[in-house]
Amino acid sequence: MDIRRTITTREQVHETGGRTLDAPRTVALAAVVIRNPWHGEGFVEDLQPIAGEIAPQLGRLLTEAVVEALGAPVEAYGKGAVVGLDGELEHGSALIHTLAFGNPFRDACSATTLLPAVEKVAEPGATFDIPLKHITDQTTRSHHQTLEARVSGSPARDEIVVALAAADGGRPHSRLPDFSTDPGRR
Repeated sequence: MDIRRTITTREQVHETGGRTLDAPRTVALAAVVIRNPWHGEGFVEDLQPIAGEIAPQLGRLLTEAVVEALGAPVEAYGKGAVVGLDGELEHGSALIHTLAFGNPFRDACSATTLLPAVEKVAEPGATFDIPLKHITDQTTRSHHQTLEARVSGSPARDEIVVALAAADGGRPHSRLPDFSTDPGRR
């Protein structure tokens, strides 16, 4: 795995909507920019051998970084990949849509729900919105949120940005009930 850059960010929200929060809400992002291992290979039929080697390393590296950056128990989480313009969407998907990538994060925060994802092919500096959901209850609406991310200058045409995001709570001032209370629920 050819790592070109690592990025970690942490944001705390203290006030929103004209009201101060009882406690700040924190979101964190850990991202890594790697050389696309399939770049220049043409159409590769079986992505699994390389993904099987790289995805577990990425999962462990990013899990450690995002949990440390958050500095609090993880309540919501998500993942993402942005592939440079010479790559394919499937290159990013091969790295993040495997249990070898996601399970280190699930294990670190005792999660049981699906780890939501976003992936796209884009130019350097493109934004990508990582969806976050509650780590143990996907019907908890308060934790359905999005972290907007951007890695300046990446991905280059031959790169992939891979990221994990975490939050220590739900949206600030969340007021929507869980899905189980919807009158139209089936």
